Amino acid sequence: MIGKELLKKYNDPKNFFNRDLSWIEFNRRVLEEALDPEMPLLEKVKFLSIFHSNLDEFYMIRVAGLKEQIVANVLEPTIDGLTPTEQLQKIEKFLKPMLKTTLELWSTEIVPSLKEHNIIIAEYDDLSGEEKDKLNEYFKKEIFPVLTPLAFDPGRPFPYISNLSLSLAILVRKPNGENHFARVKVPNILPRLMQVDSIIKPEKKIQANGQFSAKFIWLGDLIKANLSMLFPGMEILEAHRFRITRDTDIELQEDEADDLLSVIEENIRQRRFGSVVRLEVASKMPDFMLDTLIENLQIKKEDVHVLEGPLGLSDVISLYDLPLHQLKSKPYYPVIPKVFEEEDDFWGVIRQKDILLHHPYHAFAPVIEFIKQAAQDPDVLAIKQTLYRVGSTSPIIEYLVEAAERGKQVAVLVELKARFDEENNIFWARELEKVGVHVVYGLVGLKTHAKMTLVVRRESDGVKRYVHLSTGNYNATTAKLYTDLGYFTFNPEICSDVTDVFNYLTGYSRQSDFKKLIVAPINMREKFLELILREIKNIQAGGKGRIILKLNSLVDPTLISALYEASNAGVKIYLIIRGICCLIPNVPGLSLNINVVSIVGRYLEHSRVLYFYNNGDEEVYLSSADFMQRNLDRRVEIAWPVEDEKIKSELIKSLLKVSLKDSVKARKLQDDMTYTRINVKNENKKINSQEWLMDYSVKSSAGYLKTKASTIR
Repeated sequence: MIGKELLKKYNDPKNFFNRDLSWIEFNRRVLEEALDPEMPLLEKVKFLSIFHSNLDEFYMIRVAGLKEQIVANVLEPTIDGLTPTEQLQKIEKFLKPMLKTTLELWSTEIVPSLKEHNIIIAEYDDLSGEEKDKLNEYFKKEIFPVLTPLAFDPGRPFPYISNLSLSLAILVRKPNGENHFARVKVPNILPRLMQVDSIIKPEKKIQANGQFSAKFIWLGDLIKANLSMLFPGMEILEAHRFRITRDTDIELQEDEADDLLSVIEENIRQRRFGSVVRLEVASKMPDFMLDTLIENLQIKKEDVHVLEGPLGLSDVISLYDLPLHQLKSKPYYPVIPKVFEEEDDFWGVIRQKDILLHHPYHAFAPVIEFIKQAAQDPDVLAIKQTLYRVGSTSPIIEYLVEAAERGKQVAVLVELKARFDEENNIFWARELEKVGVHVVYGLVGLKTHAKMTLVVRRESDGVKRYVHLSTGNYNATTAKLYTDLGYFTFNPEICSDVTDVFNYLTGYSRQSDFKKLIVAPINMREKFLELILREIKNIQAGGKGRIILKLNSLVDPTLISALYEASNAGVKIYLIIRGICCLIPNVPGLSLNINVVSIVGRYLEHSRVLYFYNNGDEEVYLSSADFMQRNLDRRVEIAWPVEDEKIKSELIKSLLKVSLKDSVKARKLQDDMTYTRINVKNENKKINSQEWLMDYSVKSSAGYLKTKASTIR
């Protein structure tokens, strides 16, 4: 009831940023990393690729959803006051200048800078005669057989065009003078950027002054130069690039499904045929050709992005693999806490005290070792684990399979509805089922986003339970790229709660009361509300109030309203929100005591930490959930208290406070939804929180084992 009253009190459009426009501002901060003059060249390429990859997903999901609302005549404004139509108009207004900036960055800075380092992105027409001859021969042998020209005329319908595929729209003239439209797909099974010298002289590494050098051309340009082979006897009049984005957010009717696995597989197939939500075309495409695409793709002119430069710049990430380490950030090798090196008894280590891992500063190896030990230890009776985004290769799956083959009870909740990871998860679910693992797919209407592992072990004084909880996925690859917090504990109350959550997920448990855990959708919003309101009560009783929240996204209007209420009561609130933030800070009478910063840096900030001053008896929680309606209402999530005083102090001092002191990568949110840099004039006092944490992890790990990246699976 309190939440509803607060929401009613602050339910005014002027009190909330639009979530999609806020997301665009997050992606702008990604672009700023690529624009940073201090950024190494290949890191610029990486961030440029991430910007465009993010944008593809934004159109596939968020823009597609807005268009669906308009088609369904759902025209009610969101809490920020914008209707779906108004949101689409603002999205395009925000994005088009950013797209222009990215293309200018590519053509006027990145490509010339690459050339200075002997990496040439060449035009086909700029190649020598010998290079053209060799490439054309390569095309004939290796590329031509893969291509399928598709005609469009009264006897043949407009060809199907798959999501995110790059194509050539071609106008050909028959000998009788008739003109016809055709389409050729640039195959995504081949590299978009083809290395010319490796094709011409595959046996020789090309060097320039003893340094690596390479020349590339776009695959689409090579295809365009050889279209006569695909249309013999025809005159090629026009050929222009285009790329489409489709709606991929297919709604699951899982409540009507007898077999969720089959439903997910069918939805993956349907995703290929979602309606077109964006058309990107080369700027030189003539109007008649563009009109043909618009008409047959059944879109509007406002769905078209006309671009002066390459389409699909997310593909330039391939350049990051070039052996030019001087053009990248200095490599960092995660450390393994010495507690795992000093003790042979893995279980004894966890029995002694709770252990925090801060990835990627700490290696993911101890998490894999936890599953390995559980699989191979004859005294381990059972393993239970949730898997959300596992990845295409997974040592954890291997050990779960081994555990089942050794006769242990293994139960795994595989979240089939993890968007864009469905195919991987289906594959792993089947592999696990083959060896007798109890595989469940979660609850109807809910995604299971909680990350937890429970190990049950027979010991001399009875059966004991060990738990690993995490803010991030059980994915060894992303653990090197995302900042996340993992937590080992022997705490009997937490272990008991985790057991209850697994029973809730796999059986018919109606557990609603937990000793330590906070669980969505059962009690998470209510508990977070209670913690925020407690700070208000402490202020009213003459004490102090302080809240620090580190989240990926802050969207939930009820919790935002509670933070406004706390601000107005005098609670000092510091928010570290990487992505979407719908709360408006620093507004008199609303949020004057709220400061919001965002950190976009070398690693993707993914950990979620909640701090409450609690009149000096500080409380810290770690969570798998963000403050979003989907996390609190439509997902199974967990948050857990950090009760070990040393770990709690570590999190406050070396994560939260350092993040708030960041003056290099941090940006401060203003009340007009723009972000500004933190102004620190003294260079010696500037802090890059991620670099600080890398340095801190190494310096504070005397006796830790430094690991090579290649040894961390």
